[in-house]
Amino acid sequence: MASNVTDPAAPTPPHANWNYPTAVRFGAGRIAELADACRAPGITRPLLVTDRGLASAPITTHALERLAAAGLGVRCFSEVRPNPAFDNLTAALADYHAGGHDGVVAFGGGSGLDLGKLVAFMSGQRRPVWDFEDIGDHWTRADSAGIAPIVAVPTTAGTGSEVGRAAVLTDPDSETKKVIFHPRMLPGIVICDPALTVGLPPFITAGTGMDALAHCLEAYCAPGFHPMADGIAVEGIRLVFENLRFALTTPDHLIARGNLMAAAAMGATAFQKGLGGMHALSHPIGALYDTHHGMTNAVVMPHVLAFNRAAIAPRISRC
Repeated sequence: MASNVTDPAAPTPPHANWNYPTAVRFGAGRIAELADACRAPGITRPLLVTDRGLASAPITTHALERLAAAGLGVRCFSEVRPNPAFDNLTAALADYHAGGHDGVVAFGGGSGLDLGKLVAFMSGQRRPVWDFEDIGDHWTRADSAGIAPIVAVPTTAGTGSEVGRAAVLTDPDSETKKVIFHPRMLPGIVICDPALTVGLPPFITAGTGMDALAHCLEAYCAPGFHPMADGIAVEGIRLVFENLRFALTTPDHLIARGNLMAAAAMGATAFQKGLGGMHALSHPIGALYDTHHGMTNAVVMPHVLAFNRAAIAPRISRC
């Protein structure tokens, strides 16, 4: 993808079909393919899961209209908080089963994407969700046949949850965020349409962009040998560095928006290698105070980098 955001010869980001780490349909206007993306894995009655803030937004209503016009029995569940909690999952699962749904469209930022993935994952499980926390081989407890197909549509450029195999859920009893993991939680098809992010408020554009940066930066700095993750992370850092300020000053520039959306997916792909102190701090802060995850990462980022300077300086100097 072109990195020169001022290039007048490239008014929109290119279209592409990627199969790493899953099938990704990337490009402005590709939301028009949503019904086809649902039919591909056999979804006929999708439950579109999104957050409260997006429920009445034009991008959401248009997506619902497209699905209905294609003859799919779609309904919307939007009772999702910025940091999804157990009661959100319980309510969404009740809607899923009551509506006879056979798949999920996870639609939105990290909260809608994560909860949508959890609904699909838990739709056919008999054990409680906490039994699948990302500890050891707990994921093997799940009934793989009970996981419904997922189509993911990110509407922000931050978490990269659309290409992730896990979801974060707040446990109200312990007031902690827990990561639920299973390989088949990875959506089968992703539609990355940067035009969906054009209307984001500056605060959300900045916060989600910093989340993508945090993912790439921490993955790159994490110890261990994973040169593929390192390469993806470095390119993601570059894309955020060159495009976030431009997206804030020129919100409708699709090249900048597209580069940030790519960086978000790259961050989530790279952090399979690991994360670090930023997320170790931002997760408990978010669980206790319901703060915006990306902006919380941004606040703690300089302090974590300073604390880790001696350990990460040689690696950072190579960027």
